Amino acid sequence: MKKITTLFLGLILCLLLQAQEKTRIACVGNSITFGYGTANPETDSYPSQLQKLMGEKYEVGNFGRSGATLLNHGHRPYMQMEEFQQAIAFKGDIVVIHLGVNDTDPRDWPNYRDEFIPDYMALIDSFRVARPGCRILIAKMSPLGVHHWRFESGTRDWHAEIQLAIEQIAKNSQVELIDFHTPLYFYPNLIQDNIHPVKEGLGILANYVKQCITGDFGGLQVSQMYTDHMVIQHGQKVDIHGLANVGDKVTVSLYKENGKLVQTASATADNVGKWSVLLDPILAGGPYRLQMTDGKRKVVYRDVLAGEVWLCSGQSNMAFMLKQDVAAEKEIPLAHHSQIRFYDMKARWLTNDVEWDESVLDSLNRLQYYLPAAWETCSPESASEFPAVGYYFGKMLADSLNVPIGLINNAIGGAGAEAYVDRKTLEDEFPAILRNWTGNDFIQDWARGRAAKNVAKSSNKFQRHPYEPCYLYESGIAPLQNYPIKGVIWYQGESNAHNWDTHTKLFQLLVKSWRRTWNNPEMPFYYVQLSSLNRPSWTWFRDSQRRLMDLVPYTGMAVSHDVGDSLDVHPRMKQPVGQRLARWALNKTYQKNVMPSGPLYKSCDIRGNYMMLKFDYANGLHGRNGEALNCFEIAGPDQLFYPATAEVVGDQIKVWSDKVKNPKTVRYGWQPFTRANLVNEEELPASTFITE
Repeated sequence: MKKITTLFLGLILCLLLQAQEKTRIACVGNSITFGYGTANPETDSYPSQLQKLMGEKYEVGNFGRSGATLLNHGHRPYMQMEEFQQAIAFKGDIVVIHLGVNDTDPRDWPNYRDEFIPDYMALIDSFRVARPGCRILIAKMSPLGVHHWRFESGTRDWHAEIQLAIEQIAKNSQVELIDFHTPLYFYPNLIQDNIHPVKEGLGILANYVKQCITGDFGGLQVSQMYTDHMVIQHGQKVDIHGLANVGDKVTVSLYKENGKLVQTASATADNVGKWSVLLDPILAGGPYRLQMTDGKRKVVYRDVLAGEVWLCSGQSNMAFMLKQDVAAEKEIPLAHHSQIRFYDMKARWLTNDVEWDESVLDSLNRLQYYLPAAWETCSPESASEFPAVGYYFGKMLADSLNVPIGLINNAIGGAGAEAYVDRKTLEDEFPAILRNWTGNDFIQDWARGRAAKNVAKSSNKFQRHPYEPCYLYESGIAPLQNYPIKGVIWYQGESNAHNWDTHTKLFQLLVKSWRRTWNNPEMPFYYVQLSSLNRPSWTWFRDSQRRLMDLVPYTGMAVSHDVGDSLDVHPRMKQPVGQRLARWALNKTYQKNVMPSGPLYKSCDIRGNYMMLKFDYANGLHGRNGEALNCFEIAGPDQLFYPATAEVVGDQIKVWSDKVKNPKTVRYGWQPFTRANLVNEEELPASTFITE
């Protein structure tokens, strides 16, 4: 009996000890795991911060080794390090591996890339042998900064190749793939030596690892774009996505206003909390009710319409509100349009000539630049605060198409095009603009000066600012990703007009970037040519914008020099601009019989002492108000230009000057502030141009 009692008590003791045994988490990696560069790795490293987050029921081990490579033929193989043996002996129930960054060294990846996958799989197997049944998570690598000394000589490209290899390894070994790259990619200020995250960045990784281990991603979450009164793009499949706790089933349902179910779809949140459903195309009209639930929480959006959704973006002339327009007094009281909806993303702080305080600077570093927004129905109150160009564009579409129109505003005064391009695109195709952006000449000196004034109180050399390349994409465009839109209208260029060559490159990258963001290589992108203003570079810049239509497909340009102001960079007559953008959309996107543009130069013939010019959209060429054509100039091989006489001959223009016997080149509207008056039968103005 005594022996039985002893055995029973021993069994109870074993069970109690087992119940109290902690779950072990082994964090395997290089110097980033170790916490290199922080004030105190023992408290600041991501494993140390993870320990605090996980609590007493877990034991987190840091087995990071500075300089370690995954490759066994690398210059410092992890599996030959003492930390590897310690990790094996730890017998982790959960193993988190973050390796590969040091394998981008030219001593490693170029020579031994073919060994990376088998070496990584061998590492994984070693932990499975040490602790059968252990849970293994392998991480895509954290970002490298563009200032890394080998960024363009190989590291950038090898880093991307290794990321793909890690994805393959997760499939091969059937382990969980997690992502250390995305949570930090928009925060280069948190990777101040281009490799190692600072304590705050490591804290982001620690919280992310906790979410991945526990499966708790905060429950059902969807894009900020979803609110009452929203407009969903009709006529195409609708991707609705978000986060939920791992394994939760999310159901999305669309109802008519009377409660009749239109369609429903479900998805299960994956191992990193992501879910996505694809709704069939929705018929234009409404109102609808959109409902989402994960079984525990339900969100319902009411008064939802299906129609045409356009993004209105750029700088101050797009941000220019209807209440500032020359016709505001007449237009605003008439702005009762229940089928037009606005999503107005306003900046928290304007980039005025002021120094921002520390709280603003901290918010900027956290990408908290835009005020919260919600969809609103067009009314005199909401329309008065909305961009005038966007309002007039949307109103013309609504009148012509007779479907609901959704307009998203994201326009920031003074911003250069580079601020709206995503980081990956610039890293791959224009990395120089990312380096020392406050001191390089790709950025307009005015913009650099204003940014310096705004952040003057910051002691952080990595301080963010809205004019920084990528910033507005990361803070304002990325959150819109995959919210279906039909296209973009764009009014920007004033802050890039100092260097039209750079802008030509940036504009192409911008359009490419956004088309990739919305996964639509043919997404319409209609833009405004700069107006007239007494700034010397604007003639060349306007002509470079004209040429962009030949470089970038599915674009169109609205001419605006005839409504410019010689002294004001913000001309107040916006109705013609918005309507000219709408003409492009109606003609090209919606295939309506609408003249999209004024005359656009196409080609020329030299005929003795005169030149004949051909144009697209040339029906009814004439001088505005019946006046003789003006602002034409002609030059011979010496490229000395003289005022020219121009007259309409059929659908062409004949140009000559008694001072030029052997004409070679014609230019038109070649004054920063021009009174050029060539129009077509729709009274639409011709663009500034110089013949090729």
